[in-house]
Amino acid sequence: MALAQVQGNRHRRMGEVCDVLWRFFKDQGVSWVGFYEKDDDADQMSLVCSRDKPACSPIELRGACGMCWEKKRPIIVNDVHNLGERYIACDPKDKSEIVLPMFNSDGSCYGVLDLDSFDRNAFYEHDLIELRRLMESTAISWPAPHIPALIY
Repeated sequence: MALAQVQGNRHRRMGEVCDVLWRFFKDQGVSWVGFYEKDDDADQMSLVCSRDKPACSPIELRGACGMCWEKKRPIIVNDVHNLGERYIACDPKDKSEIVLPMFNSDGSCYGVLDLDSFDRNAFYEHDLIELRRLMESTAISWPAPHIPALIY
């Protein structure tokens, strides 16, 4: 199967998962959900799909998404102010977020899943476990070592 076809199928699944996550969590504190992929030719990430408001794209690798991609570790941000200058504010009303790395079959990280909330302390380790299961069961991400999240 050609790389473009594999990515196209993966992008379609990402869009479907975005829709499902938004439908089920928009009334439970999630203010935004989206996938970013690392650009091959630049130190930035570009938005693949999102729900339900505009998002920054491309974004620098200095933010939570970039740190997640670089470290290949999930990140739970209890309060975005804890990131200081590393925080990329697409919506100034967001207070917390959870970011999971997405892996290729060779173990390389190609992108991230990002969920934001208007509430502080909105995400927990349990959310991380369930989101990871969803990413693996939908073949958006290959299984990865279960490394504890970085918490900010």
